[in-house]
Amino acid sequence: MQHNEGQERSSNNFNYGAYHSLEAIYHEMDNIAADFPDLARRVKIGHSFENRPMYVLKFSTGKGARRPAVWLNAGIHSREWISQATAIWTARKIVSDYQRDPAITSILEKMDIFLLPVANPDGYVYTQTQNRLWRKTRSRNPGSSCIGADPNRNWNASFAGKGASDNPCSEVYHGPHANSEVEVKSVVDFIQKHGNFKCFIDLHSYSQLLMYPYGYSVKKAPDAEELDKVARLAAKALASVSGTEYQVGPTCTTVYPASGSSIDWAYDNGIKFAFTFELRDTGTYGFLLPANQIIPTAEETWLGLKTIMEHVRDNFY
Repeated sequence: MQHNEGQERSSNNFNYGAYHSLEAIYHEMDNIAADFPDLARRVKIGHSFENRPMYVLKFSTGKGARRPAVWLNAGIHSREWISQATAIWTARKIVSDYQRDPAITSILEKMDIFLLPVANPDGYVYTQTQNRLWRKTRSRNPGSSCIGADPNRNWNASFAGKGASDNPCSEVYHGPHANSEVEVKSVVDFIQKHGNFKCFIDLHSYSQLLMYPYGYSVKKAPDAEELDKVARLAAKALASVSGTEYQVGPTCTTVYPASGSSIDWAYDNGIKFAFTFELRDTGTYGFLLPANQIIPTAEETWLGLKTIMEHVRDNFY
């Protein structure tokens, strides 16, 4: 099956230029694994608060459970629909370009890629059925009528610090304790059990930013120079497609202080190459990015992702 850049439909008629339900995304993950059984398989890593399964696609050319690996995360904030859409496009891109594009081929010869397109399934379903701008999980908070926690303030990285709230009604409520949100704990447990992740990339929207640790402090990450260099190369590659400009820098000073974030946790747990993308746009549509921007966004983001993964391929230890 050929899936060239810009092509909107896969062999089974999944339209990559549209936003889809959770079920449709999961079905397409199954289709990708079925179309490329030697390269991709769908793995259940846990379940959500409302008991929806959480699936990753594992892309691997090698034997063994613990090859060096890259984690691609998307949809942790449910209203950021371009992140889930970019992630499922990226999944199809990986399988269709393997053995056709030397870069992704060589990346997969040395590393596995794990892709979680919907890191907050309950929130995503809620944005499609009840409230398009819902951000948090859908967990219950004892003593409060307010629902959910911000899953990107719930990681054990300066938990309950700057840029998070202890008010359950807040958009940035950190939850009762680190990893209280089962969606976060499922990822943490999987990554820790695996033990050989070299890269963690979290896709968000919007603002066109490419950031690295730290968010919880203005202190400089020990690897800040290298991370900044890689991020700038990735932003340059991304801009080469259609001129989309990204700002680059550490989270805390590039956007705002934020404790308990995924990439700070990853970095502090030995995953050196930790980055957050804030995808299109810069506010014209914001979270409500039109579907006709999905494929252009995914195509340019792919070059940024590939640039980072090529660096990881050549520099992990």
